[in-house]
Amino acid sequence: MIYSAEVQHMCPLAKGAYHGPAPIPEEGKWVQAKQISDISGLTHGVGWCAPQQGACKLTLNVKDGIIEEALVETLGCSGMTHSAAMASEILIGKTLLEALNTDLVCDAINTAMRELFLQIVYGRTQTAFSEGGLPIGASLEDLGKGLRSQVGTMFATKAKGPRYLEMAEGYCTRIALNKDDEIIGYEFVNLGKMMDAIKKGMDANEALEKAKGHYGQFDAAVKYIDPRHE
Repeated sequence: MIYSAEVQHMCPLAKGAYHGPAPIPEEGKWVQAKQISDISGLTHGVGWCAPQQGACKLTLNVKDGIIEEALVETLGCSGMTHSAAMASEILIGKTLLEALNTDLVCDAINTAMRELFLQIVYGRTQTAFSEGGLPIGASLEDLGKGLRSQVGTMFATKAKGPRYLEMAEGYCTRIALNKDDEIIGYEFVNLGKMMDAIKKGMDANEALEKAKGHYGQFDAAVKYIDPRHE
């Protein structure tokens, strides 16, 4: 280590009391984090790319500084899905610091990683006060049956009004309208349930009907329309 001439000629003074870093909450404990291995927790973060064409929701489950579980969900850009596939292989087994300084292929995923890092090292995780944290695999609970992301897709124009294309419940097949052409409900298909039924041998048309549901005042509608073709 090189010291400047000014520092070399200074007289040494004793440092005062050392209290260490402020403790942060981690999985039901207060921890003075001094190195990456001191960090544990599960949390989510959102990232976006420079042109803001797509976004990524990233969920990490970190135990003793190591990423043990990763859920990568992307929206709005076709290339991001392939980036997410690569990022899911890259992230697991890395330390938080390694992951922060690794190219995760897509800028939105890199930004999500940065946002997660800040949450985790400042003790702002979802499991900060959950004793023992959450088991590996907990992020799949966010996806529900059929293991599909919760997606909402709506399209609207001033000329023709709104169209519900996809809700958390599933792919919208019909919109229910009242006598004033106002939306009062919708029909959906849970694609995860439908595919599970087909894989078990059920006829595709029967599986489609069994996976359908509706929301709102669907049965009281005066008219139904296909949101994609009408």
